[in-house]
Amino acid sequence: MNWQVLWWIISTLCIPVSVPLITMQLYKHYRLRILKGKLKGKVVLITGASSGIGEALAHQFYQAGCKIILTARRQKELERVRDDLLRAHTSVAPAHQPVVITLDLADIPSIPLAVQKAISIFGSIDILINNGGMSQRGSVQSTKLEVDMQVMQVNYFGTIALTKEVLPYMIQRKAGHIVAVSSIQGRVAIPFRSAYSASKHALQAFFDSMRPEIAQHNVHVTVVSPGYVQTQLSINAVTGSGQKYGVMDETTAGGYPPEYVAQQILNSVVLQEKEVVIATTGPCLAILLRSLSPSLYFWIMQKRANKMLADAKSKNNAAEAKVAGSNKNVSDDKKVK
Repeated sequence: MNWQVLWWIISTLCIPVSVPLITMQLYKHYRLRILKGKLKGKVVLITGASSGIGEALAHQFYQAGCKIILTARRQKELERVRDDLLRAHTSVAPAHQPVVITLDLADIPSIPLAVQKAISIFGSIDILINNGGMSQRGSVQSTKLEVDMQVMQVNYFGTIALTKEVLPYMIQRKAGHIVAVSSIQGRVAIPFRSAYSASKHALQAFFDSMRPEIAQHNVHVTVVSPGYVQTQLSINAVTGSGQKYGVMDETTAGGYPPEYVAQQILNSVVLQEKEVVIATTGPCLAILLRSLSPSLYFWIMQKRANKMLADAKSKNNAAEAKVAGSNKNVSDDKKVK
């Protein structure tokens, strides 16, 4: 009898909540299925398309029937991605051949020419996905100003330069969609990522300001804030001195597959969502905590910084001990000889 009462209570409480949620999810899936068809034939320019999220985005949008423009610095990797698209999606390949355009976001004067080349091929750019970028590892004190400027140049100035070059074409046609792939760290800053977090915060603010300005022209803006994703971002990050970091962080290795993130970004474009957070519960709670209780958030970040400093010191001590031990062994060998 007690179990029956308990079941009745649970059913009474859960059904009014679960039914609307399930209905909303079913409606969302229905809309996605219907609206995805409208992507067919759209021209999509993707930056950072040579690997990671950019490469996964190329597959998602190409499979949806879009005309893809792959851009990044590495020509050979772009050609590899193009060939992979042709092999993986044979039903699409004959109609739409992916286009490769070399583009370095740090080289701002070269951006107008790259956009003109893209326009000359397809006549328009319907969807611009600002995905290209770089990361950074290092304390504020140890990071050279040149590194801060380098990260900001690629992640912010290069991205907005490209956006400003493409935007007039969209306004003229009264249609377009601009996606900015930001980061959770564009919403909340964490220790030892000052340059990266600053660039992503700037990106978030820029597109938030631009969104209402261009809405009258039927140009949509989506800012995507992913958490950790399984890419080469940490390996290719720069240190405070400007050298390559070269380490796969555990958090990055344990992040979302880029294919999943790309699928969510495509869905956000289809649904014309203004902002999307793709992250686990922890980062989502951090965003909420930063707004509701800043003092508690800052205290947690201070604890995190102290732990990271202690871990780094421990690793350095272990490395020094290993070197000292090796030197002692060499010295002992010489004495024996």
